[in-house]
Amino acid sequence: MYQTLTFLHSFTRWLVLISLIYAVYRSFKGYFLNRKFTETDNTVRHWTATIAHLQLVLGMIFYFKSPVIQYFWQHFNEAKESFDHIFFGLIHIPMMFTAIMIVTIGSALAKRKLSDKEKFRTMGIWFSTALIIIFLAIPWPFSPFSNRPYFR
Repeated sequence: MYQTLTFLHSFTRWLVLISLIYAVYRSFKGYFLNRKFTETDNTVRHWTATIAHLQLVLGMIFYFKSPVIQYFWQHFNEAKESFDHIFFGLIHIPMMFTAIMIVTIGSALAKRKLSDKEKFRTMGIWFSTALIIIFLAIPWPFSPFSNRPYFR
């Protein structure tokens, strides 16, 4: 099960990133070109939030099944000396949870805005903020915090 969760969580991160980047692109393009907020834009907004929620659920399951996290909490005094353990035990999860909350709030607010420009603006600001947090919290192979391969 752990290997399957590792793969799914790693794979779904790419879906989250692609959908967020695409949603941010559409929102800023729509905002600056004064476009109409179409059904496609609304679908992108909705599915971006849905994919992010799916990743959150996978991440929460992965967090509680991870031997790294179990070791971190069972041997906290030793594990706190390793930034890799601290990153996954205390930094990664709250940052990602915060990012998903931001996506959720941004999606809900954009959905309720009256004008098309306000919808694009709201979606662009909130989704961009979440995207920045997610980029910082992903353990990229080049990350100084903790690194993992691009695909697992």
